[in-house]
Amino acid sequence: MTQGWDLEPDDAFPGAPMAYDLAACLRFYSRLPVPRLPGEGDPHRVPDFRILPRMLPLAGLILALPSALILLVAWALDLGPFLAATLAVALATLVTGALHEDGLADVADGFGGGSTRERRIEIMRDSRIGAYGGVALVLSLALRIGALATLLDRTGALAALALILAASLSRCAALAPMVLLGPARPGGAGASVGSPDRRTIEIVSLVAVALVALGWSAGLPLAGMILMPAMALAASLVLTALARAKIGGQTGDVIGACQQVAEIAALLGLVATAPR
Repeated sequence: MTQGWDLEPDDAFPGAPMAYDLAACLRFYSRLPVPRLPGEGDPHRVPDFRILPRMLPLAGLILALPSALILLVAWALDLGPFLAATLAVALATLVTGALHEDGLADVADGFGGGSTRERRIEIMRDSRIGAYGGVALVLSLALRIGALATLLDRTGALAALALILAASLSRCAALAPMVLLGPARPGGAGASVGSPDRRTIEIVSLVAVALVALGWSAGLPLAGMILMPAMALAASLVLTALARAKIGGQTGDVIGACQQVAEIAALLGLVATAPR
C-alpha cells in the first residue's frame, strides 16, 4: 500500500498512502508518539526509502513547528535573541531524540580518528563519543544557535519561518548520500531501506522550490532563499564526497551528519543576505 500514491480499493481513506508515508517519516525521524493510522500496516516496519522521502519535506516542516513556536514565544517574552535561539535548538534536539546530532558525532569520530576504512566504520558504530565528535557537536549547536540569534536580530519573527525552511531543506539535501552512494556496510541497516527513486527526487525538488517561493513571498530576501537550498545541497555533497573517500559509501550516520551540515549551511546562507 506504500509502494505508490495511487488510491487502492482497500485504502482506508482518500490519500491514505501519503498519510502512511508521512506518519512513517515522523516516526523514523523523531521521538513523536505517532499513532497507527486506520488501515495502516505494521507501523514499525523497515521504511522503504525508495518512496518514503516524498513526504520528507512536509515531515521536516512538522518537526520544526515546536521549535519555531518556542522561538516566537521566547522572542515575544523579550528573552533576547540568544536565549530564544538556544531554547529553539534545544527543543529541536529533543523532538528528534538527537538523531542527526548522533550521526554527526559518529562521523566526526570515525573520519577523524580512523586510519583505515574498516577502523573508521568500527569507530562510527561505537556508541561512545570521542574528542572529534564532542567538538563537532559543540560547533554544530553553536553555529545553529548563533545563526538563529542573528536572524532574530535582523528579521524578527521571520526567523521562525527560516528555522522551519532550514529544517525541511536540510532533510531534502541529506538524501544526497542515499542517491549517490551505495551502503558502506552491505549487511547494515542502510542496505535494507533502499534508495530514493527518480520520481521521489523529482517530488522533493519541486517541494524545495515551493519552499523557496514561500519564504520569499513571506518577506525573506530572495538572495537568501536562493542561497539556502544551494548551500544546503553543496554542504551535503561535500560530506557525501568525503564519505566516499573515507568509507566507500553511506551509512545512517553519514545521512544524519549531512542533515546537520546542510541545516547550518542553509541558515548561514540566509544570514549572509539578511538586511542589518
